[in-house]
Amino acid sequence: MTHGPVTRVLIAADKFKGSLTAEQVAQRVTAGLHRVAPGLAVEALPVADGGDGTVAAALAAGFERREARVTGPLGEPVRAAYALRAGTAVVEMAEASGLQLLPPGRFAPRTATTYGSGELLRAALDAGARTVVFGVGGSATTDGGAGMLAALGADLRDAAGEPVGPGGGPLADLARADLSGIDPRFADVELILASDVDNPLTGPAGAPAVYGPQKGASAADVEALDAALAHYVRVLEKAVGPRAAELARQPGAGAAGGIGYGALLGLGAVFRPGIEVLLDVLGFAAALARADLVITGEGSLDRQTLHGKAPAGVAAAARTAGKPVVAVCGGLSIDEAALRGAGIERAYALAALEPDVERSMANAGALLESVAESLARDFL
Repeated sequence: MTHGPVTRVLIAADKFKGSLTAEQVAQRVTAGLHRVAPGLAVEALPVADGGDGTVAAALAAGFERREARVTGPLGEPVRAAYALRAGTAVVEMAEASGLQLLPPGRFAPRTATTYGSGELLRAALDAGARTVVFGVGGSATTDGGAGMLAALGADLRDAAGEPVGPGGGPLADLARADLSGIDPRFADVELILASDVDNPLTGPAGAPAVYGPQKGASAADVEALDAALAHYVRVLEKAVGPRAAELARQPGAGAAGGIGYGALLGLGAVFRPGIEVLLDVLGFAAALARADLVITGEGSLDRQTLHGKAPAGVAAAARTAGKPVVAVCGGLSIDEAALRGAGIERAYALAALEPDVERSMANAGALLESVAESLARDFL
């Protein structure tokens, strides 16, 4: 693509997971650009795709930080943040039910609960939110959103009439479900399920099979969780009708251990690709209109990037607007043709300067400034 002189750059990159937040990525890229072009106008708009880092991106865009004390994935109290601006809340399930809340090396694939995510959603409604962007990803849980629904008023009981235990495993004992007690405010709230995954709830492409192992699930755990979630759907079908089975097959139902399913069925959520939602909420279109060049990126540019991750969403929007896009990343494992197909002219990887992954992650900031200098010499 040929383009005119670059006088204003927009940095719209996601985090480099494990080393830099999206805001830190923007700061380091800006520093590198300014070494080559000190007077360059640079606008930073950190982005996210609905997973962990989504609230941070909203806060960087000017949302107000709010906190609530909620139930963590293992049942312990945690402080969880969400973002609020002019009646719109950005809520990240990972803040309440995320893997990052588990002690190092400890997993609870059958018993981790989304109860705290329900409490966090309720806190956002209590604060006056009328539109809620519910970013789901990075979960420790595979409970189909049962914990979330219970926190919001659903009644889920076993054959003895006792509330079912926390997590996906105990759903095998579910005998009766009543969703009529769910907080009635959800009928009047726009709830957007923002996710970068489109898996169904169960089966070979479902939440337990695809994402369970990342949460410590053994092969036996995966089998048990898949069967428990399938049973959960059957019981819900008796409670609310065939819609329960239909929604279990919908894209996004399997997001974040099936919390997507709970949100779609019990809270009336609408599924949208996370990056599209976040670009809207963060005001990307206006920032894009001001830019001559867009710099996007994330920790690893790979085949997964092309399927709904933040850089692909940024590049698609920029291409529609006729703006050139380049990317920065830690590792690069897609070829030039695939990059160009996604609307990215060139990618600058930290791995080109430091092939050792551990050293690259440890020195990501300084390396990112160096690749930003190279980018500036090539494009400014």
